[in-house]
Amino acid sequence: MKKLTHVGESGEAKMVDVSAKEVTRRVARASARVTMKPQTAAALRDLENPKGDPLEIARIAGIMAAKRTSDTIPLCHPLALEHVDVTATMTKDGVDLESSITVTGKTGAEMEALTAVSVAALTVYDMCKALDKSMVIEGVRLEAKSGGKSGDYAREDS
Repeated sequence: MKKLTHVGESGEAKMVDVSAKEVTRRVARASARVTMKPQTAAALRDLENPKGDPLEIARIAGIMAAKRTSDTIPLCHPLALEHVDVTATMTKDGVDLESSITVTGKTGAEMEALTAVSVAALTVYDMCKALDKSMVIEGVRLEAKSGGKSGDYAREDS
């Protein structure tokens, strides 16, 4: 059975030693969703928001967050990200968010991808909360990852 990698022999938190790992190209994709009232989604589509374009601001916030993941998640390694993309797509009842991260390194970018969509979703909420405090952020999940010792992963229900 696999062990938790961030827990030492006596139960202490530890940063994983990646010094002996091979440098490979790694890609991670994640997604999230913000559901909202139809009126809020309509206002968002019509850009009736006094704070500006929430989807563009959410995209930029997600990109910035991916670059700072190791500052907010204590045991994450700082990564020199080579590409970060966040998309925000309107649906009839909300916003679908997706991130894609590329890095060449000794550890993967799953946490950066998850952080990007999480912060983008929080930003959509912040930008629209004056219209709808009942919004729900849901489905934050890793969609796929490639590279590294553990190999590739793709969510089956994507």
